Amino acid sequence: MKRSEINAAIREMEEMIREHGFELPPFCGWTPEDWQHRNHEYDEIRDNMLGWDITDYGLNDFAKTGFSLVTIRNGNQQMQDKYPKPYAEKLLMVREGQHAPMHYHAYKMEDIINRGGGNILITVYNRGENEQFADTDVTIKSDGRIYTVPAGTAVRLTPGESITIEQFVYHDFNVEPGTGAVLLGEVSMCNDDNVDNYFYEPIGRFPAVEEDEPAYRLLCNEYPAAE
Repeated sequence: MKRSEINAAIREMEEMIREHGFELPPFCGWTPEDWQHRNHEYDEIRDNMLGWDITDYGLNDFAKTGFSLVTIRNGNQQMQDKYPKPYAEKLLMVREGQHAPMHYHAYKMEDIINRGGGNILITVYNRGENEQFADTDVTIKSDGRIYTVPAGTAVRLTPGESITIEQFVYHDFNVEPGTGAVLLGEVSMCNDDNVDNYFYEPIGRFPAVEEDEPAYRLLCNEYPAAE
């Protein structure tokens, strides 16, 4: 993925966040130069991968597969003594025409909230044997309502609506055509993208970056080590 694409995606998401009246923490606005002066007092940001995360899943087709997100807070299951926080919060932006691939989490339970923009479609399956889709009804918990849907149903969330995604439930994200880009919120248990993403099809998580222009913001896996 080209650095210019990453820079443009971050700027686009910053604008959408402003449009919906959300304020990001200061570290989300730091430049690469700012990071040269951030020492061990900011290790929580480094260790828990807070900040910007723009991914094309290694497929080099961000317009079709990928999305933009920013992690605002997070604990760390691998370093619980140092970071006991049991929860995480993110904002995600999915453009119309983009797809976030089918996956599940073994540890993390999460609420996905439509914070504004268009409508999001979340297709759900229970995990079956050998990591396949189970042909069983999926229990949906959405804004105080519990109901079931057939396997492979695309649950539609309009602005303000949310869904709870429990462990071992396959899910993906698509924008309902004609409704425009969607700003999502995610409130969850601790997030660890290195060990708790199980994709239906083998796929990457972080992009290989082609440096065609200077970085506007560093991604959460690019921070320099403290001095």
